[in-house]
Amino acid sequence: MFADFVFLNGQVITVNKENGIAEAVAVKGNRIVAVGLNEEVESWIGDDTETIDLEGQSLLPGFIDSHLHLTLCGTNQLGVSCKEPHIQSIEDILADLKTKAEQTPKGHWIRAWGFNETKISEQRYPTRWELDEISTEHPIMVVRTCSHISAVNSKALELAAIDEHTMDPEGGKIVRDDKGIPTGVLIETAHMSIFQLAAYTEEELRKGMALASNDFVAVGITSIHDAGGYGPDNMRIMQKAVREKEVKVRVYAIISSLNHSEKFVAKMMEAGIITGLGDERFRIGPAKVFTDGSSSGPTIATREPYTSNPNDYGILYYSQEELNRILGEAHEKGFQITAHAQGDRAIEMMLNCIEEALTNHPRTNHRHRIEHAGVTMPDLLQRIKKLGIIPIPNPPFFYEFGEGYIKNYGERVHHMFPVRDFIDEGVIAAGSSDSPVTHYNPLLGIHVAVNRKTGSGQEVGANQRITPLEAIKLYTWNGAYASFEENIKGSIEVGKLADLVVLNHRILDVPEDKIKDLRVEMTIIDGEVVYQKEKEMNKAVESGI
Repeated sequence: MFADFVFLNGQVITVNKENGIAEAVAVKGNRIVAVGLNEEVESWIGDDTETIDLEGQSLLPGFIDSHLHLTLCGTNQLGVSCKEPHIQSIEDILADLKTKAEQTPKGHWIRAWGFNETKISEQRYPTRWELDEISTEHPIMVVRTCSHISAVNSKALELAAIDEHTMDPEGGKIVRDDKGIPTGVLIETAHMSIFQLAAYTEEELRKGMALASNDFVAVGITSIHDAGGYGPDNMRIMQKAVREKEVKVRVYAIISSLNHSEKFVAKMMEAGIITGLGDERFRIGPAKVFTDGSSSGPTIATREPYTSNPNDYGILYYSQEELNRILGEAHEKGFQITAHAQGDRAIEMMLNCIEEALTNHPRTNHRHRIEHAGVTMPDLLQRIKKLGIIPIPNPPFFYEFGEGYIKNYGERVHHMFPVRDFIDEGVIAAGSSDSPVTHYNPLLGIHVAVNRKTGSGQEVGANQRITPLEAIKLYTWNGAYASFEENIKGSIEVGKLADLVVLNHRILDVPEDKIKDLRVEMTIIDGEVVYQKEKEMNKAVESGI
Protein backbone atom coordinates (compact mmCIF):
# COMPACT_ATOMS: atom_id res chain seq x y z
CA MET A 1 0.00 0.00 0.00
CA PHE A 2 1.42 3.36 -1.06
CA ALA A 3 0.63 6.92 -0.03
CA ASP A 4 -1.16 9.58 -2.03
CA PHE A 5 1.19 12.28 -0.74
CA VAL A 6 4.65 12.09 0.78
CA PHE A 7 6.38 15.17 2.15
CA LEU A 8 10.16 14.92 2.53
CA ASN A 9 13.02 17.08 3.83
CA GLY A 10 10.89 19.29 6.02
CA GLN A 11 10.78 20.82 9.45
CA VAL A 12 7.72 18.82 10.48
CA ILE A 13 6.29 20.31 13.66
CA THR A 14 4.20 17.44 14.97
CA VAL A 15 2.71 19.10 18.11
CA ASN A 16 2.62 15.63 19.67
CA LYS A 17 3.12 15.09 23.40
CA GLU A 18 6.89 15.33 23.02
CA ASN A 19 6.70 18.37 20.68
CA GLY A 20 8.71 16.24 18.28
CA ILE A 21 10.21 17.58 15.05
CA ALA A 22 10.21 15.11 12.15
CA GLU A 23 11.40 15.22 8.52
CA ALA A 24 8.70 13.49 6.54
CA VAL A 25 4.98 12.67 6.44
CA ALA A 26 2.88 10.29 4.35
CA VAL A 27 -0.83 10.73 3.65
CA LYS A 28 -3.22 8.05 2.37
CA GLY A 29 -6.82 9.07 1.72
CA ASN A 30 -7.79 11.52 4.42
CA ARG A 31 -5.41 10.18 7.07
CA ILE A 32 -1.80 10.53 8.08
CA VAL A 33 -0.17 7.10 7.73
CA ALA A 34 3.49 7.78 8.55
CA VAL A 35 5.58 10.38 10.35
CA GLY A 36 9.33 10.25 10.87
CA LEU A 37 12.70 10.47 9.16
CA ASN A 38 12.96 10.57 5.37
CA GLU A 39 14.18 6.98 5.12
CA GLU A 40 11.32 5.77 7.31
CA VAL A 41 8.64 7.41 5.17
CA GLU A 42 10.11 6.84 1.70
CA SER A 43 8.82 3.26 1.75
CA TRP A 44 5.33 4.75 1.23
CA ILE A 45 6.30 6.16 -2.18
CA GLY A 46 4.76 4.36 -5.17
CA ASP A 47 4.35 5.13 -8.87
CA ASP A 48 1.23 7.25 -8.22
CA THR A 49 2.44 8.97 -5.06
CA GLU A 50 2.81 12.73 -5.27
CA THR A 51 6.14 13.40 -3.55
CA ILE A 52 6.82 16.93 -2.37
CA ASP A 53 10.30 18.07 -1.42
CA LEU A 54 9.80 20.64 1.32
CA GLU A 55 13.42 21.80 0.97
CA GLY A 56 13.56 22.45 4.69
CA GLN A 57 10.31 24.40 4.93
CA SER A 58 7.94 23.91 7.84
CA LEU A 59 5.02 21.49 7.73
CA LEU A 60 2.49 22.01 10.51
CA PRO A 61 -0.91 20.67 11.54
CA GLY A 62 -3.67 22.71 9.94
CA PHE A 63 -4.40 25.84 11.96
CA ILE A 64 -7.52 25.95 14.10
CA ASP A 65 -9.08 29.34 14.85
CA SER A 66 -11.16 28.74 17.96
CA HIS A 67 -13.32 31.86 17.73
CA LEU A 68 -14.22 33.79 14.61
CA HIS A 69 -17.34 34.73 12.67
CA LEU A 70 -17.45 33.01 9.28
CA THR A 71 -20.53 34.84 8.04
CA LEU A 72 -19.37 38.28 9.08
CA CYS A 73 -15.92 37.73 7.57
CA GLY A 74 -17.57 36.91 4.27
CA THR A 75 -20.47 39.34 4.11
CA ASN A 76 -18.19 42.22 5.10
CA GLN A 77 -16.59 41.80 1.70
CA LEU A 78 -19.90 42.79 0.15
CA GLY A 79 -19.70 46.20 1.85
CA VAL A 80 -17.27 49.09 2.39
CA SER A 81 -14.07 48.36 4.32
CA CYS A 82 -12.94 51.08 6.73
CA LYS A 83 -9.63 49.22 7.14
CA GLU A 84 -8.39 50.20 3.70
CA PRO A 85 -5.15 52.24 3.88
CA HIS A 86 -6.71 55.28 2.24
CA ILE A 87 -9.31 55.65 5.02
CA GLN A 88 -7.80 58.41 7.17
CA SER A 89 -10.87 60.51 7.98
CA ILE A 90 -14.65 60.54 8.13
CA GLU A 91 -14.59 62.36 4.80
CA ASP A 92 -12.80 59.35 3.26
CA ILE A 93 -15.44 56.98 4.64
CA LEU A 94 -18.27 59.16 3.36
CA ALA A 95 -16.70 59.22 -0.10
CA ASP A 96 -16.61 55.40 -0.27
CA LEU A 97 -20.16 55.19 1.07
CA LYS A 98 -21.33 57.64 -1.58
CA THR A 99 -19.83 55.46 -4.31
CA LYS A 100 -21.55 52.41 -2.82
CA ALA A 101 -24.87 54.27 -2.64
CA GLU A 102 -24.67 55.08 -6.33
CA GLN A 103 -24.37 51.34 -7.04
CA THR A 104 -27.12 50.23 -4.65
CA PRO A 105 -30.89 50.23 -5.33
CA LYS A 106 -32.84 52.66 -3.16
CA GLY A 107 -34.16 51.10 0.02
CA HIS A 108 -31.35 48.54 0.22
CA TRP A 109 -28.81 48.63 3.04
CA ILE A 110 -25.40 50.21 2.64
CA ARG A 111 -22.93 48.74 5.09
CA ALA A 112 -19.39 49.56 6.13
CA TRP A 113 -17.24 47.57 8.55
CA GLY A 114 -13.94 47.80 10.39
CA PHE A 115 -14.41 51.40 11.54
CA ASN A 116 -12.09 52.52 14.34
CA GLU A 117 -12.52 56.06 15.64
CA THR A 118 -9.02 56.00 17.15
CA LYS A 119 -7.45 55.51 13.71
CA ILE A 120 -8.97 58.52 11.90
CA SER A 121 -8.18 62.20 12.14
CA GLU A 122 -11.45 63.28 13.77
CA GLN A 123 -11.18 60.68 16.55
CA ARG A 124 -14.98 60.25 16.60
CA TYR A 125 -17.88 58.45 14.96
CA PRO A 126 -19.74 59.86 11.96
CA THR A 127 -23.14 61.27 12.93
CA ARG A 128 -26.51 60.32 11.52
CA TRP A 129 -26.64 63.73 9.83
CA GLU A 130 -23.33 63.23 8.07
CA LEU A 131 -24.53 59.84 6.86
CA ASP A 132 -27.82 61.43 5.76
CA GLU A 133 -25.80 63.53 3.32
CA ILE A 134 -24.94 60.29 1.54
CA SER A 135 -28.56 59.14 1.38
CA THR A 136 -31.85 59.35 3.20
CA GLU A 137 -33.35 56.69 0.92
CA HIS A 138 -30.87 53.97 1.85
CA PRO A 139 -30.42 52.76 5.43
CA ILE A 140 -26.70 53.13 6.19
CA MET A 141 -24.70 51.33 8.90
CA VAL A 142 -21.03 51.82 9.77
CA VAL A 143 -19.92 49.03 12.12
CA ARG A 144 -16.99 49.50 14.46
CA THR A 145 -14.12 47.02 14.15
CA CYS A 146 -15.20 45.32 17.40
CA SER A 147 -18.68 44.58 15.95
CA HIS A 148 -20.28 45.88 19.16
CA ILE A 149 -20.93 49.51 18.12
CA SER A 150 -22.27 51.16 14.97
CA ALA A 151 -23.12 54.57 13.53
CA VAL A 152 -26.28 54.70 11.40
CA ASN A 153 -28.25 57.27 9.44
CA SER A 154 -31.79 58.53 9.99
CA LYS A 155 -33.33 55.98 7.62
CA ALA A 156 -31.81 53.12 9.62
CA LEU A 157 -33.08 54.64 12.89
CA GLU A 158 -36.52 54.98 11.34
CA LEU A 159 -36.57 51.31 10.31
CA ALA A 160 -35.50 50.35 13.84
CA ALA A 161 -38.18 52.62 15.36
CA ILE A 162 -35.56 54.55 17.33
CA ASP A 163 -36.22 58.19 18.18
CA GLU A 164 -35.82 60.58 21.09
CA HIS A 165 -38.54 58.74 23.03
CA THR A 166 -36.93 55.28 22.71
CA MET A 167 -35.53 53.88 25.94
CA ASP A 168 -32.04 52.38 26.04
CA PRO A 169 -32.30 48.58 25.74
CA GLU A 170 -30.98 46.43 28.56
CA GLY A 171 -27.27 45.90 27.98
CA GLY A 172 -27.03 48.71 25.46
CA LYS A 173 -27.09 52.43 24.83
CA ILE A 174 -28.49 54.84 22.26
CA VAL A 175 -26.08 57.78 22.20
CA ARG A 176 -27.87 61.15 22.23
CA ASP A 177 -26.93 64.81 21.88
CA ASP A 178 -27.52 67.40 24.60
CA LYS A 179 -31.15 67.71 23.46
CA GLY A 180 -31.79 63.98 23.79
CA ILE A 181 -31.81 63.37 20.02
CA PRO A 182 -30.12 60.10 18.93
CA THR A 183 -26.84 60.85 17.15
CA GLY A 184 -26.89 57.56 15.26
CA VAL A 185 -24.29 55.83 17.44
CA LEU A 186 -25.61 52.57 18.92
CA ILE A 187 -23.76 50.57 21.56
CA GLU A 188 -23.94 46.83 22.40
CA THR A 189 -27.54 45.49 22.37
CA ALA A 190 -28.80 48.65 20.67
CA HIS A 191 -26.35 47.91 17.86
CA MET A 192 -27.03 44.16 17.84
CA SER A 193 -30.76 44.74 17.25
CA ILE A 194 -30.26 46.97 14.23
CA PHE A 195 -27.49 44.70 12.94
CA GLN A 196 -29.98 41.84 12.89
CA LEU A 197 -32.49 44.11 11.13
CA ALA A 198 -29.97 44.66 8.34
CA ALA A 199 -29.92 40.96 7.50
CA TYR A 200 -28.60 39.48 4.27
CA THR A 201 -30.37 37.18 1.82
CA GLU A 202 -29.49 33.46 1.79
CA GLU A 203 -27.71 33.97 -1.52
CA GLU A 204 -25.59 36.77 -0.03
CA LEU A 205 -24.82 34.71 3.07
CA ARG A 206 -23.65 31.71 1.07
CA LYS A 207 -21.59 33.90 -1.23
CA GLY A 208 -19.97 35.52 1.80
CA MET A 209 -19.27 32.19 3.51
CA ALA A 210 -17.52 30.88 0.38
CA LEU A 211 -15.40 34.03 0.12
CA ALA A 212 -14.37 33.77 3.77
CA SER A 213 -13.59 30.06 3.49
CA ASN A 214 -11.26 30.73 0.55
CA ASP A 215 -9.52 33.43 2.57
CA PHE A 216 -9.10 31.09 5.53
CA VAL A 217 -7.50 28.21 3.64
CA ALA A 218 -5.07 30.63 1.99
CA VAL A 219 -3.58 31.32 5.45
CA GLY A 220 -3.57 27.68 6.54
CA ILE A 221 -6.80 27.55 8.55
CA THR A 222 -8.36 24.10 8.25
CA SER A 223 -10.87 24.26 11.13
CA ILE A 224 -12.85 27.08 12.70
CA HIS A 225 -15.03 27.45 15.75
CA ASP A 226 -17.75 29.70 14.38
CA ALA A 227 -18.82 32.10 17.13
CA GLY A 228 -22.21 33.00 15.71
CA GLY A 229 -23.92 35.27 13.24
CA TYR A 230 -27.56 35.92 12.50
CA GLY A 231 -29.18 33.11 14.48
CA PRO A 232 -30.84 29.83 13.45
CA ASP A 233 -31.06 30.73 9.75
CA ASN A 234 -27.35 31.49 9.72
CA MET A 235 -26.55 28.02 11.09
CA ARG A 236 -28.90 26.27 8.69
CA ILE A 237 -27.33 28.05 5.72
CA MET A 238 -23.84 27.30 7.02
CA GLN A 239 -24.62 23.59 7.18
CA LYS A 240 -25.81 23.66 3.58
CA ALA A 241 -22.69 25.53 2.50
CA VAL A 242 -20.46 22.94 4.20
CA ARG A 243 -22.42 20.06 2.70
CA GLU A 244 -22.12 21.54 -0.79
CA LYS A 245 -18.39 22.16 -0.16
CA GLU A 246 -18.80 25.90 -0.67
CA VAL A 247 -17.19 26.13 2.77
CA LYS A 248 -13.98 24.10 2.76
CA VAL A 249 -12.92 24.49 6.41
CA ARG A 250 -14.23 22.21 9.15
CA VAL A 251 -16.78 23.96 11.37
CA TYR A 252 -17.41 23.63 15.10
CA ALA A 253 -20.59 25.67 15.33
CA ILE A 254 -21.07 27.61 18.56
CA ILE A 255 -24.75 28.05 19.40
CA SER A 256 -24.91 31.83 19.45
CA SER A 257 -26.37 34.80 17.65
CA LEU A 258 -25.31 38.41 17.76
CA ASN A 259 -28.71 39.47 19.09
CA HIS A 260 -30.65 37.73 21.88
CA SER A 261 -28.36 34.73 21.90
CA GLU A 262 -30.26 33.28 24.86
CA LYS A 263 -33.32 32.77 22.61
CA PHE A 264 -31.26 30.78 20.11
CA VAL A 265 -29.82 28.66 22.94
CA ALA A 266 -33.34 27.98 24.22
CA LYS A 267 -34.52 26.89 20.76
CA MET A 268 -31.64 24.45 20.42
CA MET A 269 -32.35 22.99 23.85
CA GLU A 270 -36.01 22.56 22.92
CA ALA A 271 -34.97 20.77 19.73
CA GLY A 272 -32.97 18.22 21.75
CA ILE A 273 -29.65 19.13 20.14
CA ILE A 274 -26.47 19.09 22.24
CA THR A 275 -22.75 19.66 21.81
CA GLY A 276 -21.00 17.04 19.68
CA LEU A 277 -23.79 16.31 17.22
CA GLY A 278 -22.48 16.13 13.66
CA ASP A 279 -19.41 14.80 11.87
CA GLU A 280 -15.82 15.75 11.10
CA ARG A 281 -16.89 18.54 8.72
CA PHE A 282 -19.67 20.17 10.75
CA ARG A 283 -20.25 19.65 14.45
CA ILE A 284 -22.40 21.39 17.06
CA GLY A 285 -20.35 23.28 19.64
CA PRO A 286 -21.12 24.98 22.96
CA ALA A 287 -24.07 27.13 23.95
CA LYS A 288 -22.93 30.74 24.17
CA VAL A 289 -24.23 34.12 25.32
CA PHE A 290 -22.68 37.58 25.62
CA THR A 291 -21.98 38.88 29.12
CA ASP A 292 -20.20 42.16 28.36
CA GLY A 293 -18.82 44.30 25.58
CA SER A 294 -15.75 45.05 23.51
CA SER A 295 -12.20 45.31 24.84
CA SER A 296 -11.35 48.01 22.30
CA GLY A 297 -14.72 49.80 22.52
CA PRO A 298 -14.16 49.99 25.40
CA THR A 299 -17.34 48.49 26.89
CA ILE A 300 -16.08 45.45 28.84
CA ALA A 301 -17.33 44.94 32.41
CA THR A 302 -14.51 45.51 34.91
CA ARG A 303 -14.24 45.24 38.69
CA GLU A 304 -12.24 48.46 38.85
CA PRO A 305 -12.99 51.55 36.73
CA TYR A 306 -11.25 52.17 33.44
CA THR A 307 -7.88 53.87 33.73
CA SER A 308 -9.11 56.31 31.08
CA ASN A 309 -12.41 57.04 32.87
CA PRO A 310 -12.85 56.67 36.65
CA ASN A 311 -16.64 56.57 36.24
CA ASP A 312 -16.80 53.78 33.66
CA TYR A 313 -17.03 50.09 34.56
CA GLY A 314 -18.42 48.90 31.21
CA ILE A 315 -21.64 47.13 30.23
CA LEU A 316 -23.23 43.88 31.39
CA TYR A 317 -25.83 41.99 29.37
CA TYR A 318 -27.25 39.86 32.20
CA SER A 319 -27.53 39.68 35.94
CA GLN A 320 -25.75 36.81 37.69
CA GLU A 321 -29.10 35.08 38.23
CA GLU A 322 -30.06 35.33 34.55
CA LEU A 323 -26.70 34.02 33.40
CA ASN A 324 -26.84 31.12 35.85
CA ARG A 325 -30.32 30.20 34.66
CA ILE A 326 -29.62 30.37 30.91
CA LEU A 327 -26.31 28.53 30.83
CA GLY A 328 -27.05 26.40 33.88
CA GLU A 329 -29.94 24.82 32.01
CA ALA A 330 -27.77 24.31 28.92
CA HIS A 331 -25.16 22.55 31.09
CA GLU A 332 -27.86 20.36 32.64
CA LYS A 333 -29.09 19.39 29.17
CA GLY A 334 -25.58 18.25 28.16
CA PHE A 335 -24.14 21.26 26.37
CA GLN A 336 -20.61 22.50 26.65
CA ILE A 337 -21.24 26.09 27.74
CA THR A 338 -19.38 29.32 27.14
CA ALA A 339 -19.81 33.08 27.12
CA HIS A 340 -18.25 36.15 25.64
CA ALA A 341 -16.54 37.55 28.74
CA GLN A 342 -13.83 40.19 28.33
CA GLY A 343 -13.62 42.16 31.56
CA ASP A 344 -12.66 40.66 34.91
CA ARG A 345 -16.14 41.35 36.27
CA ALA A 346 -17.74 39.43 33.40
CA ILE A 347 -15.20 36.59 33.73
CA GLU A 348 -15.97 36.36 37.44
CA MET A 349 -19.69 36.10 36.68
CA MET A 350 -19.06 33.31 34.18
CA LEU A 351 -16.93 31.46 36.72
CA ASN A 352 -19.73 31.79 39.26
CA CYS A 353 -22.16 30.42 36.68
CA ILE A 354 -20.02 27.40 35.82
CA GLU A 355 -19.27 26.69 39.46
CA GLU A 356 -22.97 26.64 40.32
CA ALA A 357 -23.81 24.52 37.27
CA LEU A 358 -21.19 21.92 38.20
CA THR A 359 -22.31 21.92 41.84
CA ASN A 360 -25.93 21.31 40.89
CA HIS A 361 -25.18 18.84 38.09
CA PRO A 362 -21.64 17.45 38.35
CA ARG A 363 -19.98 16.43 35.10
CA THR A 364 -16.41 15.41 34.33
CA ASN A 365 -14.65 16.45 31.13
CA HIS A 366 -17.17 19.21 30.51
CA ARG A 367 -14.57 21.45 28.87
CA HIS A 368 -16.65 24.57 29.45
CA ARG A 369 -15.08 27.63 27.88
CA ILE A 370 -14.74 31.37 28.30
CA GLU A 371 -14.53 33.24 25.01
CA HIS A 372 -11.80 35.93 25.06
CA ALA A 373 -11.11 35.86 28.83
CA GLY A 374 -9.67 39.33 28.33
CA VAL A 375 -8.68 40.65 31.76
CA THR A 376 -7.87 37.45 33.64
CA MET A 377 -6.46 38.56 36.97
CA PRO A 378 -4.53 36.01 39.11
CA ASP A 379 -7.48 35.12 41.36
CA LEU A 380 -9.63 34.38 38.31
CA LEU A 381 -6.85 32.30 36.76
CA GLN A 382 -6.77 30.04 39.80
CA ARG A 383 -10.52 29.49 39.58
CA ILE A 384 -10.25 28.73 35.87
CA LYS A 385 -7.61 26.11 36.66
CA LYS A 386 -9.64 24.57 39.48
CA LEU A 387 -12.81 24.34 37.39
CA GLY A 388 -11.05 22.93 34.29
CA ILE A 389 -12.18 25.74 32.02
CA ILE A 390 -10.75 26.42 28.55
CA PRO A 391 -10.10 30.14 27.89
CA ILE A 392 -10.17 31.32 24.27
CA PRO A 393 -7.82 34.35 24.16
CA ASN A 394 -7.18 36.64 21.18
CA PRO A 395 -3.43 37.36 20.93
CA PRO A 396 -3.67 39.35 17.67
CA PHE A 397 -5.83 42.01 19.36
CA PHE A 398 -2.67 43.58 20.77
CA TYR A 399 -1.32 44.26 17.29
CA GLU A 400 -4.25 46.50 16.37
CA PHE A 401 -5.62 47.66 19.73
CA GLY A 402 -2.67 47.50 22.14
CA GLU A 403 -2.20 51.25 22.57
CA GLY A 404 -5.86 51.60 23.47
CA TYR A 405 -5.55 48.80 26.02
CA ILE A 406 -2.73 50.63 27.77
CA LYS A 407 -4.79 53.82 27.81
CA ASN A 408 -8.00 52.20 29.04
CA TYR A 409 -6.74 49.48 31.38
CA GLY A 410 -3.31 50.60 32.57
CA GLU A 411 -1.37 47.94 34.47
CA ARG A 412 -4.12 45.41 33.81
CA VAL A 413 -2.59 44.83 30.34
CA HIS A 414 -0.11 42.55 32.11
CA HIS A 415 -3.04 40.19 32.72
CA MET A 416 -4.86 40.60 29.39
CA PHE A 417 -5.13 37.43 27.32
CA PRO A 418 -2.46 36.04 29.68
CA VAL A 419 -1.26 33.08 27.66
CA ARG A 420 2.03 32.74 29.56
CA ASP A 421 0.09 32.45 32.81
CA PHE A 422 -2.30 29.91 31.30
CA ILE A 423 0.56 27.69 30.14
CA ASP A 424 2.50 27.98 33.40
CA GLU A 425 -0.61 26.99 35.39
CA GLY A 426 -1.41 24.04 33.14
CA VAL A 427 -4.56 25.66 31.73
CA ILE A 428 -5.29 24.66 28.12
CA ALA A 429 -6.13 27.83 26.16
CA ALA A 430 -6.98 27.90 22.45
CA GLY A 431 -5.96 30.79 20.20
CA SER A 432 -8.34 32.79 18.07
CA SER A 433 -8.67 35.98 16.00
CA ASP A 434 -12.34 36.87 16.53
CA SER A 435 -12.17 37.91 12.89
CA PRO A 436 -13.45 40.21 11.45
CA VAL A 437 -12.56 42.13 14.62
CA THR A 438 -8.93 41.70 13.62
CA HIS A 439 -7.14 39.79 10.87
CA TYR A 440 -7.73 36.03 10.69
CA ASN A 441 -4.16 35.02 9.76
CA PRO A 442 -2.98 32.57 12.49
CA LEU A 443 0.63 33.50 11.77
CA LEU A 444 -0.18 37.01 13.00
CA GLY A 445 -1.71 35.52 16.15
CA ILE A 446 1.36 33.34 16.71
CA HIS A 447 3.63 36.33 16.06
CA VAL A 448 1.86 38.55 18.61
CA ALA A 449 1.67 35.78 21.23
CA VAL A 450 5.45 35.44 20.93
CA ASN A 451 6.29 39.17 20.77
CA ARG A 452 3.42 40.96 22.59
CA LYS A 453 3.88 44.13 20.56
CA THR A 454 1.51 46.43 18.72
CA GLY A 455 1.81 47.17 15.02
CA SER A 456 3.81 50.27 15.94
CA GLY A 457 6.22 48.23 18.08
CA GLN A 458 4.95 49.12 21.55
CA GLU A 459 5.17 46.36 24.15
CA VAL A 460 1.90 45.36 25.84
CA GLY A 461 2.30 42.96 28.75
CA ALA A 462 5.67 41.53 27.73
CA ASN A 463 5.49 39.26 30.80
CA GLN A 464 2.99 37.13 28.86
CA ARG A 465 5.29 36.26 25.94
CA ILE A 466 5.48 32.61 24.93
CA THR A 467 7.71 30.55 22.65
CA PRO A 468 6.92 29.85 18.97
CA LEU A 469 6.25 26.16 19.72
CA GLU A 470 3.85 27.11 22.51
CA ALA A 471 2.11 29.58 20.22
CA ILE A 472 1.74 27.00 17.45
CA LYS A 473 0.08 24.65 19.93
CA LEU A 474 -2.47 27.37 20.77
CA TYR A 475 -3.60 27.33 17.15
CA THR A 476 -3.49 23.56 16.60
CA TRP A 477 -3.81 20.89 19.31
CA ASN A 478 -5.34 23.21 21.89
CA GLY A 479 -8.04 24.22 19.43
CA ALA A 480 -8.82 20.57 18.78
CA TYR A 481 -9.02 19.94 22.52
CA ALA A 482 -11.46 22.83 22.94
CA SER A 483 -13.87 21.01 20.60
CA PHE A 484 -13.30 17.48 22.01
CA GLU A 485 -11.47 16.53 18.80
CA GLU A 486 -7.83 16.16 19.86
CA ASN A 487 -7.95 12.45 19.00
CA ILE A 488 -8.58 13.16 15.31
CA LYS A 489 -6.76 16.43 14.58
CA GLY A 490 -4.54 19.18 15.96
CA SER A 491 -1.22 17.32 15.59
CA ILE A 492 0.70 15.39 12.94
CA GLU A 493 0.39 11.80 14.14
CA VAL A 494 -0.44 8.50 12.50
CA GLY A 495 -4.17 7.94 12.25
CA LYS A 496 -5.18 11.57 12.45
CA LEU A 497 -6.95 13.55 9.76
CA ALA A 498 -4.68 14.84 7.02
CA ASP A 499 -5.15 18.54 7.72
CA LEU A 500 -1.76 20.12 7.00
CA VAL A 501 -0.14 23.42 6.11
CA VAL A 502 3.19 24.13 4.42
CA LEU A 503 4.98 27.43 5.11
CA ASN A 504 7.51 29.18 2.90
CA HIS A 505 10.26 29.08 5.54
CA ARG A 506 11.21 27.35 8.78
CA ILE A 507 9.04 28.94 11.45
CA LEU A 508 11.28 27.84 14.32
CA ASP A 509 14.35 29.38 12.72
CA VAL A 510 13.18 32.76 11.44
CA PRO A 511 13.70 35.76 13.76
CA GLU A 512 10.77 35.94 16.16
CA ASP A 513 9.90 39.45 15.01
CA LYS A 514 9.47 38.13 11.45
CA ILE A 515 6.96 35.34 12.11
CA LYS A 516 4.07 37.45 10.81
CA ASP A 517 5.87 37.77 7.46
CA LEU A 518 5.76 34.02 6.80
CA ARG A 519 3.38 32.83 4.10
CA VAL A 520 1.45 29.64 3.41
CA GLU A 521 2.51 27.62 0.37
CA MET A 522 -0.04 24.80 0.60
CA THR A 523 -3.08 23.85 2.66
CA ILE A 524 -4.48 20.32 2.79
CA ILE A 525 -7.85 19.39 4.33
CA ASP A 526 -9.01 15.79 4.53
CA GLY A 527 -6.13 14.69 2.31
CA GLU A 528 -7.06 17.14 -0.47
CA VAL A 529 -5.10 20.20 -1.54
CA VAL A 530 -7.46 23.14 -1.07
CA TYR A 531 -4.88 25.89 -1.55
CA GLN A 532 -1.47 26.11 -3.15
CA LYS A 533 0.81 28.72 -4.63
CA GLU A 534 1.23 27.85 -8.27
CA LYS A 535 4.93 28.63 -8.46
CA GLU A 536 5.72 26.06 -5.79
CA MET A 537 3.68 23.36 -7.50
CA ASN A 538 5.31 24.17 -10.83
CA LYS A 539 8.76 23.90 -9.25
CA ALA A 540 7.88 20.48 -7.84
CA VAL A 541 6.67 19.25 -11.24
CA GLU A 542 9.72 20.61 -13.09
CA SER A 543 12.11 18.90 -10.69
CA GLY A 544 10.45 15.56 -11.30
CA ILE A 545 9.61 15.05 -7.63
